[in-house]
Amino acid sequence: MQTIKQLVTRCFIFLIFSSPFITHATAAPTQAIFNIRDYGAKGDGKINDAPAINRAIEAAHAAGGGIVFFPAGVYVSGSIHLQSHITLLLSNGSVILASENPNDYDAPEPNPHDQYQDFGHSHWHNSLIWGENLQNIAIMGTGMIDGKGLTRAYPSDHKPEGVGNKAIALKNCHNVILKDFKIYRGGWFGLLLTGVDNLTIDGLMIDTNRDGMDIDACKNVHITNCIVNSPYDDGICLKSSYGLGYNKPTENVTISNCIVSGDYVIGTVIYGTFQLYPDSVRVPRTGRIKFGTESNGGFKNITITNCVLDHCGGLALETVDGGDLEDVLISNITMKDIVNMPIFIRLGARLRAPKGTPVGHIRRVNINHIIVYHSASKAASTISGIPNHPIEDVRISDMQIYLNGGGTADQANITPAEKENAYPEPTMFGTTPSYGFYVRHVKGIEFRDIDLHTEQTDARPAIQLDDVHQAIFRYLSFPIIPHQINYRFIHSSHVELFQCAATNDEKISLANDIKR
Repeated sequence: MQTIKQLVTRCFIFLIFSSPFITHATAAPTQAIFNIRDYGAKGDGKINDAPAINRAIEAAHAAGGGIVFFPAGVYVSGSIHLQSHITLLLSNGSVILASENPNDYDAPEPNPHDQYQDFGHSHWHNSLIWGENLQNIAIMGTGMIDGKGLTRAYPSDHKPEGVGNKAIALKNCHNVILKDFKIYRGGWFGLLLTGVDNLTIDGLMIDTNRDGMDIDACKNVHITNCIVNSPYDDGICLKSSYGLGYNKPTENVTISNCIVSGDYVIGTVIYGTFQLYPDSVRVPRTGRIKFGTESNGGFKNITITNCVLDHCGGLALETVDGGDLEDVLISNITMKDIVNMPIFIRLGARLRAPKGTPVGHIRRVNINHIIVYHSASKAASTISGIPNHPIEDVRISDMQIYLNGGGTADQANITPAEKENAYPEPTMFGTTPSYGFYVRHVKGIEFRDIDLHTEQTDARPAIQLDDVHQAIFRYLSFPIIPHQINYRFIHSSHVELFQCAATNDEKISLANDIKR
């Protein structure tokens, strides 16, 4: 009969070598195994096992590193303290259950810079599992982290003061692997990873009551093969806060082969029943893949590909706190039942940052090969800078968009407020005067091979530009309605139309208010 050590070692080797990021085989080092039951953990779902878990971690760290093994069982726990050179291995049937007792959690550490981001982004120690200034760490296996006792920081939680608010929080760490486990109701953040470099997140299933994962001021990040259901907040969210006390971009990031949803009853994705919330239940249905809102350090060199967005928000690219968002490629995305708009790109001047911080930039964004079905039509996909700070060099191509439609002629005369210093949200401008794309304060944009469809007739133009310069439209199609205005160009220049529906080929040098 195999010993526990042999089973754990075989499981660990399988997990490592089944990773898509291992490209060649090497000899696996012998790993010391530290079974948490040997250090007093009961796994009975009743007592706080955190002291025993932390003893096992300390023993592994003192030995130079190793595997801290969680056999099957339910381990009620407060704050777990990670250490360098440690792997937590969650076996099938193991559950780390967040304690409901505030005394079981570490207090939030002081942060002199916490005025520049939300409380949850400013503290890491008040978490179920946390680590700071660590290297070579991993959490792996097919077990589950259940954040039953964690707060979302909502009054409706009815949680006592002092309980943890994150399932996993890491700060200033490098060489980190998170693989194959599940997070159920992860609190304010399922994952809050700040200043974490060389990060691999693979095969996680997160079914949670607020943000799924926040990747904040991190470098060299792979996020693959994850399923995230987050009806109350963002699913996969890149941020670049000032929580570290200085500006650091989130850069060199790939997100691929992920499914993000925002309308399944929490828990029904993990348990496979996929039950949608009824329309009578007030749920934000946010979900989505997003950059921002915290955006002091900016976002650079990002690719997103082969992802599915289901019953949630669309793509949101936002920088409003002084950071630059640049060199972004998004491709091969399908979206269905989108609750606000498929694409939202926003450069703003909220500037929740040290005094004197200038407005940032958005430039060189390429979005292509997108299919959107059954999307809300109140607000068109919006690309909006602010006066004197245009978004630059955007390319959007190869899209099929099926919208609900239903807009009125009166709505076509709306002029959305600028809201330069507002919190960025796709709903921030209310109803837009066009149903397909609303573009404002942009220099250099191209739309190519885009098909717009509406389930109901929409009396607004398909496209509206305002203060847009160097705009190219190639091969656009949409419903043709007699006497309908399809394009409106306001205070714009150097607009080119070529083989687009319902209009002749044309180059417009200057458009104060031209309708086509």
